[in-house]
Amino acid sequence: MFPQRNIGRLSQRASQQMRSAPVRSTIQRRFNSAEAKPSWIVDNEFNRERAAVKHHAASTSSLWLKLSVFAVIPCLIGGGLNAYNLWNEHWEHWSHMPPLEERTEYPYQNIRTKNFPWGDGDKTIFWNSDVNYHNKDKAT
Repeated sequence: MFPQRNIGRLSQRASQQMRSAPVRSTIQRRFNSAEAKPSWIVDNEFNRERAAVKHHAASTSSLWLKLSVFAVIPCLIGGGLNAYNLWNEHWEHWSHMPPLEERTEYPYQNIRTKNFPWGDGDKTIFWNSDVNYHNKDKAT
């Protein structure tokens, strides 16, 4: 029973494809025109202006593509290298400074009137242990 059903479906599908092939080729042939401009396009001021705008847009987009590839990408690479060098110089400078524990804490630094609602209450949200130091005992 199953092979008969499959054969029936296959024959129906093949007959539909055979019927639709001439229709499909007629439609496709209709859209494949050999003319440069279709015959229904009128040569007037509006259509000439649209063609000029289209040409200008094509040349402008190619200009911006060239600028993006040949100007922006090298600038981004140069900026990235500059940032990398500045980052390394910055941490080189920090390596010559005294340890965080030996630095003077001034009264205006790390003022705490009440504890923060996170962590141990002494460190801000942006606390960085490599850069920030706060000794509760030294606080004034």
